[in-house]
Amino acid sequence: MENAFVCQPEKLETAVDEAIDRNLARKMTGGVVVLVLHDGKPVYKKAAGLADIEANRPMRENTLFRLASISKAFTSLAVAALIQQGKLDFDDPVSKWLPYFTPELADGSKPAITIRQLLCHMSGLDYRWAQKEDGPYARAGVSDGLDMTGMTLEENLERLATAPLCFEPGTNWLYSLGPDVLGAVIAKVYGKDFPQALSDLVLKPLGMTDTAFYVNESDRERVAAPYYLNNGKLARMADDQYLSSPDDRYFHFSPERVFLPDEYPSGGVGLIGTASDLMRLVEAIRTGIAPFADKALMSTMSANVLHGIEARPGIGFGLGWGVIVDPVAAENTPQTVGTLAWGGVYGSRWFADPAKKLSVVTMTTTALDEVVAVDIRNAIYSAMRE
Repeated sequence: MENAFVCQPEKLETAVDEAIDRNLARKMTGGVVVLVLHDGKPVYKKAAGLADIEANRPMRENTLFRLASISKAFTSLAVAALIQQGKLDFDDPVSKWLPYFTPELADGSKPAITIRQLLCHMSGLDYRWAQKEDGPYARAGVSDGLDMTGMTLEENLERLATAPLCFEPGTNWLYSLGPDVLGAVIAKVYGKDFPQALSDLVLKPLGMTDTAFYVNESDRERVAAPYYLNNGKLARMADDQYLSSPDDRYFHFSPERVFLPDEYPSGGVGLIGTASDLMRLVEAIRTGIAPFADKALMSTMSANVLHGIEARPGIGFGLGWGVIVDPVAAENTPQTVGTLAWGGVYGSRWFADPAKKLSVVTMTTTALDEVVAVDIRNAIYSAMRE
């Protein structure tokens, strides 16, 4: 019975410690912070390695990490909060709130894009990193939110609106800048800028004190330095870095972006935060208990909306994060059907396995790599028993 799934703390500590030590020894990452909760109770917590290798600065439990696409869950829950308040509806057209945002299909028609389609990435929008270097988003000067731009959120979205849609909204799935568009919608509906709206709607209600779109200079020493694997060897990311992923995606990183308060707040990739703050969000998602949305709405946010298509092999998508629908197809993961999960391109990941009452946050410093988080995930499951 899955309800009999129990934690063996000593076995868990040994297994995860070994996975962490193994990856630090292999220099797959400079350092990690790992948090594990079982049935809402902390069963493992560790900061190990270095937050900054060159400065020999140790990893701490309060180290700040660039969250990248983990930001999407925060933005989605801000939408849920506004829906709970009756100020927004899943089926509202985006143009109701952003009249300028009416991108065209190849035939010149301007189909309506709904809030729901932005949440579940079925809007027809794309990411610049997923296109060719001279693709339509590059020609329009669109930013993915990872680089320094000097633009406002609205300026980037105005550029995005000039690029063609990839398909009729609602007919396919494509990971996209949709959450950035949602950030502008949230600001319009709430009547304050997006950072303030997100803080009021999600961060403060969940008791988060370290999650934001930029870091004060006084907290610079708390920020994890960013790295990547260069021909298998750990290398420090430059302030302006172009990197390609194993599947030939082409990313433009500006790690210093988090220290610039004038950079636009990207609802898709812009947040920085701690493992403990993120765990508050993960637990709200796992339990469906949040101060800003009722359980029925939280359940709607986590339900897989993809039928007949997948976000990735074995993985569907809800209204802000992935949903495992076939563990075997999903690289034979030990996670159960219905596990909710996502990660960020800077190297951190979270998952919530409701059937096992398990919530896990793994923060690393290695961009474009999931090996460390997967190894730690497998170690956690190996130490749990029915």
